[in-house]
Amino acid sequence: MSQSWLARRSAYLSALTQRIERKLQKALDSPTQRPDLLQELFTDVVLEVDSRAQAILFDENEDVINSAEDGMRRSPCFYEVLAEHYLQMPENGEPVLRLIVQLWSQSFASQIFSLLFYKWLFDLEPENLEVSLRYASAFAQGATNIFWIDVQSNTTRFFSLFHPIKVLLGKFIFLQYIFEEVALVPRRLNKIPIQARRKLFMPLSRFLFFYEPAERLEILLNHFPSFPNAFLVGGPEDFFVIELTDQLQKLKVEPVLLNYLKCMRVLQAKEIRMTTSTRLKSCLYSFTSPGGPMYPTRAVRHAAWETLDLLFPVGRYPRHLISIFFRLLHPYYWPSSCWNFIVTCVKALLCALWMTLYKLYERVFGKQINLRNRK
Repeated sequence: MSQSWLARRSAYLSALTQRIERKLQKALDSPTQRPDLLQELFTDVVLEVDSRAQAILFDENEDVINSAEDGMRRSPCFYEVLAEHYLQMPENGEPVLRLIVQLWSQSFASQIFSLLFYKWLFDLEPENLEVSLRYASAFAQGATNIFWIDVQSNTTRFFSLFHPIKVLLGKFIFLQYIFEEVALVPRRLNKIPIQARRKLFMPLSRFLFFYEPAERLEILLNHFPSFPNAFLVGGPEDFFVIELTDQLQKLKVEPVLLNYLKCMRVLQAKEIRMTTSTRLKSCLYSFTSPGGPMYPTRAVRHAAWETLDLLFPVGRYPRHLISIFFRLLHPYYWPSSCWNFIVTCVKALLCALWMTLYKLYERVFGKQINLRNRK
């Protein structure tokens, strides 16, 4: 790794930092343009690093590996590079941090803070409890808003904030930061005040099923901190279910909602309080009927019924009978229900007919082939 490349990379990152400072200072000096300037800055830092910038930021002998788990390659974003830079050289990020603090109450300020300082935040030694609480609360709020952007668009642009990439000598290595590098590491988690730990685990509980497979839930539950009012809220399972049901009622994107309903089946063996169980049952039941307040699609209704019947097998048939009875009270649902019932029956008959013909074909031609082989 040449010294000239390191110097060029450092100069480029310093120039990026200066541009961020100028835009923040302009937003601070121009109250009328402040929302537009902060939104523009947020858009700039989430842009993917183009090929020209990659040639400066990354060593040509190292591979840039994408952060997407589904195998779709993408370039790293500027906020990923800057977050690692501010972790390694915190003095370069101090002017940016001071300006963000002055814009604390503005929209997009907490999002920009979360993107640029999410690595620095959990590695610094807090000056005092008040400062640490303010930073952690702003991070939790900003991260929640950022993850919602991914959920609403059903993309994983901010996947690296949940599973960030760590820059090590120009090479990108997979690391799970908020989940594994903070929540599961007592050294970093204990730096956060107890009041802010709850706020940190709220986005983890709400967005775990969006970024993680359902099997990872057990790891999160085993590392849940003990909250002072646990006797009122319940254990980790209760806290997770409460946050999950709140999240589920806000989801409107069908693929995301179907994924959540499927992942929720992992809760089958969990012990939760009666009040939490009732909350979960009511949430799932609200997705089983058409119309308000959720207006679920047919696919969502079927997924909700399957999850509800799996988690709460007792009372399964009475629930379906009650649902059919209430559907009969709404005649405007009859045509679509009858049509879907007919389509489902026809598909089942065609599938059965096809399987019968296929088995018959195998028997007839299979016997002929065996006879030929014997001769």
